[in-house]
Amino acid sequence: MPSDAAVPIRRALLSVYDKAGIVDLARRLRALDIELISTGGTAATLREAGLSVTDVADVTGVPEVLDGRVKTLHPAIHAGLLARRDNDADMAALDEHGYAPIDLVVCNLYPFSEAAQAVDAAPKTVVEYIDIGGPTMLRAAAKNHADVGAVTAPAQYTPVADELEQNEGRLTAPTRRALAEDAFAHTAAYDRQIHGYFSRTDEADVEDTDDVLPDPINISEPRATSLRYGENPHQDGALYGRPERFFDKLHGQALSFNNLLDTSSALALIDEFREAGPTCAILKHTNPCGVATANSLEAAWQQAFATDTQSPYGGIVVVNQALDRTTAEAIDEIFTEIIIAPAFESGVLELLSERDRRRVIRHKAAARETERLDVRSVLGGLLAQTRDSVLPPAAQARTAWKVPTSRGPTEAEHADLDFAWRVAKHVKSNAIVYARDQTTLGIGAGQMSRIDASELAVFKAQKSELDLTGSVVASDAFFPFADGLEAAASEGARAAIQPGGSIRDDEVIEAADAHDMAMILTGQRHFRH
Repeated sequence: MPSDAAVPIRRALLSVYDKAGIVDLARRLRALDIELISTGGTAATLREAGLSVTDVADVTGVPEVLDGRVKTLHPAIHAGLLARRDNDADMAALDEHGYAPIDLVVCNLYPFSEAAQAVDAAPKTVVEYIDIGGPTMLRAAAKNHADVGAVTAPAQYTPVADELEQNEGRLTAPTRRALAEDAFAHTAAYDRQIHGYFSRTDEADVEDTDDVLPDPINISEPRATSLRYGENPHQDGALYGRPERFFDKLHGQALSFNNLLDTSSALALIDEFREAGPTCAILKHTNPCGVATANSLEAAWQQAFATDTQSPYGGIVVVNQALDRTTAEAIDEIFTEIIIAPAFESGVLELLSERDRRRVIRHKAAARETERLDVRSVLGGLLAQTRDSVLPPAAQARTAWKVPTSRGPTEAEHADLDFAWRVAKHVKSNAIVYARDQTTLGIGAGQMSRIDASELAVFKAQKSELDLTGSVVASDAFFPFADGLEAAASEGARAAIQPGGSIRDDEVIEAADAHDMAMILTGQRHFRH
């Protein structure tokens, strides 16, 4: 039979962890007179539904052993899957051993990823969720897709059953080929999850290693959606992975490549303020242009907007609490391309949805909940690093900070320094942030020198008619010379926060003392290129 022909499905092996939809599929297969073979729990589910099922043990002549660890690993199963129907020797071998072809495998795997992410999951428990028989059957069926179908997900059940019914129990070559592609992607992603688990060093029963990054790195993600284009219209673009875990779009056109970059940056920034009071951040081109924490979201929006009244047009607004109508109406006074909130009070979503060009997004999980590496493409390869983790709560952060100046920060200055430091962490380097009363006053981002960033931050504050007197200043990396600190003091800054580590730290500290400025050295820089 030509490999591109529709092949008859006479025997199907069903073995699934997720039982959703399996009974309906099995009924449709039986209606086509397809014999059902199944294992333990799946067989029991089908029998409870009144379906006739042949146990795998009856096919192999061997009962399940090792508490079910070995069920389908037998020549009767794998010869039935791998035998080439147009190869006389293969078919003769089946006859010789009393085996029969298996034309369809329906299998989804033990939920290893969920088991590995469970709180306090013991390694000996997690390894029991490494599926052996399932991936082996899927790979065998997918390898022999010229004759066999491999179904891996409940979403495939209806289209597969529809095609079988429309073709008198036959499955077409394009469908078998597509199913094989999905099966290999499924098993590859599954293996990557397992490899990722064993490459981590925080598991009690895993051998310690100095290298926390995997070797090799395996990245296999499903294409979530195609994009109209990439960063620019002449570039192709697509989104890969499972972003629905972290956010979903409630209104507006499809998110673009640049929208997705901005959304990711916004979620990472607001994650720094999950324990803070009402906080609003406005971003443009992945950079914050205004951030504030206040007694209400409306006040936070007004203060964040006041930092820079020009850049927010067409920007991204993100808040850390349910968006109320008063704040939504204030935001709606200008056009913002994306509004992100964890929830929306009654009537707010309807209000925001009146603008067709706006996207409204609900964020569902904290950015801190991802363990994914930060991976970027460079010429000739990939750069990978662990993520720059969310900063600890302010009280905890203080225990690691050092105060080298004669005067320590007041409580109000401490609060502002913590606030400014969290914002500066998400500003592209070189980064300078002026803040007062939990509100940004001037932000200098992405400049070639720290002096340029400082001058830009001051210029932005002056442009918005904001007085820097009594402010604090944050720098994502150390002040290389005292002049940067002296310039901040001349603008009215009363305290500074920076990593420290310059060979001229002593000079910078002396300059701070000379201006009666308090300074904090965090010991940790936050470059963002």
